[in-house]
Amino acid sequence: MSKIEKYRHMKNNNLFIGRQEELARLALLKEKKTASLVVVTGRRRIGKSRLINQFATNSPFLQFSGLPPTEKTSAQDQRNEFAKQLQRQGLPNVIAHDWSDLFALLTVKITTGFHIVLLDEISWMGDKDPNFLGKLKNIWDMEWSKNPKLIVILCGSVSSWIEKNILSSTGFLGRISEHIKLNPLSLKECNQLLEALGFRGSIYEKLMLLSVTGCIPWYIEQIHPKLSASDNIKRLCFTPQGILVQEFKKLFHDLFGRRNEIYRRIIETLVEKNLSLTKISETLHYERSGALSEYLTDLVDSYFIAKISPWSIKTGKISKISRYRLTDNYLRFYLKYIEPHIDKIEQNLFKNQAITSMTGWDAMLGLQFENLVVNNALSMFAILKINPLEVVMAGPFYQRKTVKQKGCQIDYLIQTKFKTLYLIEVKFSRNPIESAIIEEIKEKIARLVLPKGYACLPVLIHVNGVTSAVEACDYFYKIIDLNQLL
Repeated sequence: MSKIEKYRHMKNNNLFIGRQEELARLALLKEKKTASLVVVTGRRRIGKSRLINQFATNSPFLQFSGLPPTEKTSAQDQRNEFAKQLQRQGLPNVIAHDWSDLFALLTVKITTGFHIVLLDEISWMGDKDPNFLGKLKNIWDMEWSKNPKLIVILCGSVSSWIEKNILSSTGFLGRISEHIKLNPLSLKECNQLLEALGFRGSIYEKLMLLSVTGCIPWYIEQIHPKLSASDNIKRLCFTPQGILVQEFKKLFHDLFGRRNEIYRRIIETLVEKNLSLTKISETLHYERSGALSEYLTDLVDSYFIAKISPWSIKTGKISKISRYRLTDNYLRFYLKYIEPHIDKIEQNLFKNQAITSMTGWDAMLGLQFENLVVNNALSMFAILKINPLEVVMAGPFYQRKTVKQKGCQIDYLIQTKFKTLYLIEVKFSRNPIESAIIEEIKEKIARLVLPKGYACLPVLIHVNGVTSAVEACDYFYKIIDLNQLL
């Protein structure tokens, strides 16, 4: 183990940031007088297992996990692995050809008293056995649900599989006590995690790191605090054994198995701009069908992309024509900067290159900065002192060009029930933003079709400050520094 890995291991061993709301929801289950069947979903590396382990601290806890899928992994391989995990946790060693026998063996351990049981990566565990879910449902109904102090947690990264086979399944109808869907960390939590790791870089350096890692805790935990942001990014993304060089293929293969290629192609179409279902279909030369819609839904559920639905400011009604936006910063960074240079990375040719001098670096940071802000809308609400209950609609906004109106695209628009619009411009620049930004915003507001009686308040969010000329104009309702979001 290298010095960097040893240091990271020591720092991360007991590190747990955020997830207080989720822990509180889980804690309430301990007070119930009936057994609880819980579902926890979220993308790979989001911290599902970490959350459950934190919840189970100092409690009787049994943990099982499915094998990562390969072409040769069989249903029997999954049962054999489960049996081995039973043995490691104090139960007899068995060779079982039936899940009923394995569940029965586990039942002996959890019939009475308080226990937490985690079935992790459950889609891997049961995907190749058509009887797995039926037998899980039966053991719950006939045995496990009879222990009022039992909490069984079903966890997985393949949200679409869990949605189809458990959450929307008639077999589990009325049996799920709680569904917790893990989001990426908030910007404030990311900053807390960086500081807990010991990273003391500038706001600009933190933006660089979050532009690569997004707000995914496991990715952030790979950062070494004694290195600069540039050196960390080079180590993780531009060296032959860099963790984030290898992550992309694992991510898609483990989540989507044999269908990973179509999901990857969809992501690739969204790297540069937001697209509608029709445009995605045309770009991929893939029939606009229920299957394509299902793939997009899977990617939304995995927090890789988001669906943007414009609305009428006048009526508040949502348009039927939506677009999809790539929300995952790591995926965009990989496809724009890592994958095109894989050959050079494997030859370690980036060893002496300054990554900030790479073509399009600032434009990329601008897109990633916008993503981070949009994904942390509640922090904006708090800074602007907007009560979420007073919001009619909010989100990235675009106005279609027609004969009667000009086209317009806004980074984020908040419409309140008091006929007030907050037009939010997210602007990245290495230098303080100059007064030209004011004319840009005035043009956007002029293009907006505003009903009578509406006020539009411009808000600017930046990284490296604004010039005194911008401040002197007193044009913006609010100027927000990234540091305030952190």
